[in-house]
Amino acid sequence: MLQNVKIWIRAARLRTLPLSVAGIISGNALCLSNREFSWILFSLMMLSAMLFQVLSNFANDYGDGIKGTDNAQRIGPERVFQAGLLSRDSLKKGIQFTAGLAFLVAITLIFLALGGNSWQYIFLFVVLSVASIWAAVKYTIGNNAYGYYGWGDIFVFLFFGGLSVLGSFFLQKNSLSIDAVLLVFVIGNLSVAVLNLNNMRDIESDKVAGKRTVAVILGVKNAKRYHIFLIMGALLGFFIFLYKTQPLNFGLPLLSCIPLVFHLKRVINNTKPKDLDPELKIVALSTFAISFSLFITFYLN
Repeated sequence: MLQNVKIWIRAARLRTLPLSVAGIISGNALCLSNREFSWILFSLMMLSAMLFQVLSNFANDYGDGIKGTDNAQRIGPERVFQAGLLSRDSLKKGIQFTAGLAFLVAITLIFLALGGNSWQYIFLFVVLSVASIWAAVKYTIGNNAYGYYGWGDIFVFLFFGGLSVLGSFFLQKNSLSIDAVLLVFVIGNLSVAVLNLNNMRDIESDKVAGKRTVAVILGVKNAKRYHIFLIMGALLGFFIFLYKTQPLNFGLPLLSCIPLVFHLKRVINNTKPKDLDPELKIVALSTFAISFSLFITFYLN
């Protein structure tokens, strides 16, 4: 029993969760000045984001395993389906259960946040919840999995940036703001950068498997340039955001950006795809640190 739990925890890839909640934390940070800020809604948003991420991890494990993309040539950590630790049927049931649980939490969140007087917005967020499940599953599963045709970056930006930041902001305040849009650009770019690192690391094995990620399409040299654009764009957007919202209290948020500067240097000089693996954690944790530092800064001010 304990061994089975450990296998499912491994399949859930808990190390990916900090990145999944960065947009939620950032969007809620902007709402802390609101006297009606709800910690219950914030908690449900965090839980919902983590469940969608776990769903995505299960689905990726299943989809890449079925297609043979996860093989001996893959550089990243061995996945549970690839290792034979979970059967096809078991993993499929895990996907279905997690999808149902994620939808249940999302529906609870939507009705608590919007009540019964905003049916048009309730309908919109229900549709977005269904779309989130679809996006998590269809990234690698199915004959037309969009992750195999270079669309992964766009979907990551839209869901990790757009929906995560703007959605959480709207559910707290029932409105939108230009500050939230700036954070979409920051968190969205950094989230795509994590995916791009993953794809640069796996570029050779993805080519063999027929998985045409943006990194495969661009090639190593241009994928690096794309990565620089993503990180520098996020940092520029973040500096503009801080200048606009926290001109006198930017110390902690700026400190959280420092690892990204050294990260860029290592990526530019990289010659071995395997050495990119630890860089994923650095960008993911830096994104989380940026969002958390914003939350602390806005909470204290």
